[in-house]
Amino acid sequence: MIDHEKVNGDWEFDPAHTRIGFSAKHAMVTTVRGAFNDVTGHLHVDTEKPENSWAKVTMNVTSIDTRNAQRDEHLRSADFFDAEKWPEITFVSTHIEEVDDRAFGVTGDLTIRDVTRQVMIPLALVGIETGAYGELRAGFEGSRRLNRRDFGLEWNTPLDSGGVLVSEKITLEFEISAVKTETTGENPEGDTGHTDEDSSEERD
Repeated sequence: MIDHEKVNGDWEFDPAHTRIGFSAKHAMVTTVRGAFNDVTGHLHVDTEKPENSWAKVTMNVTSIDTRNAQRDEHLRSADFFDAEKWPEITFVSTHIEEVDDRAFGVTGDLTIRDVTRQVMIPLALVGIETGAYGELRAGFEGSRRLNRRDFGLEWNTPLDSGGVLVSEKITLEFEISAVKTETTGENPEGDTGHTDEDSSEERD
């Protein structure tokens, strides 16, 4: 069972122990994995009044890392993320609910390039422990499959077999280590309890 007293409050992502990554099929036969090395995030949890809970995550596109410099430069280019024009990917929650013990559904606006769509990201609370320096640390994990073309990431190359070089379906991967802080919990984005009528939820 979740210790609500421990989980309630404000949590800052620890970038050194947090991975927000992705995986995609390459040439229809192998999986390429990558991550954003520069990530910031804040999570406010209020289990008594879930409507007051919120999350915001920012990923620096130039920090993309797939362990291949040529591929990383291509991903930063206008063919994909166009980092010069849109340097950040952001996620701002509109609704958070506790769907089961240690399981949360985080719904919000994901913005990639100039496209914003509403998605639901399932997150599981792995645990809460006191760290080596006395800090209270929580771990969250989750994944979400998306169609990259919905966000304007349409580049591809056809293969002789009839397939394509890069899969349209991308899996986002979240491995988050967050440290509890003594901040006020005020959301700098304002009220996130609404849903933008212009956004649409992507579901598999």
